[in-house]
Amino acid sequence: MFRLAIPVLHVSSSAAAEEFYCDRLGFSRQFAHRLDEAEPDPCYMGLTRDGVRLHASSFPGDGVSGGVVFLLVEDVDALHEELVAKGVPIDTGPIDQTWGNREMYVKDADGNSIRFIHGGG
Repeated sequence: MFRLAIPVLHVSSSAAAEEFYCDRLGFSRQFAHRLDEAEPDPCYMGLTRDGVRLHASSFPGDGVSGGVVFLLVEDVDALHEELVAKGVPIDTGPIDQTWGNREMYVKDADGNSIRFIHGGG
């Protein structure tokens, strides 16, 4: 039986990814694995916020940049206010979609699209 899916986003810089996901989007780094602790990359990180898990990797072969992750949220507009206050550029929205969702999209430095949605999903 399936219990959980954890998306892995490919990033080019673990430092830039940690700044964006933790300082800007409010995630916390749970772990960081590096082959050489003296070097920032390659790195595989686990990130969490409100029980949601994301992983970011700068290891070759761990996907390609430009991925998409949908995150279900309770209030897109409240999150929009939070992110704007932190200076996060908003790519799209908040917008009411014709399929019934209210959505907002942001992109990290590598073009990965983080799509916050509320509604039918």
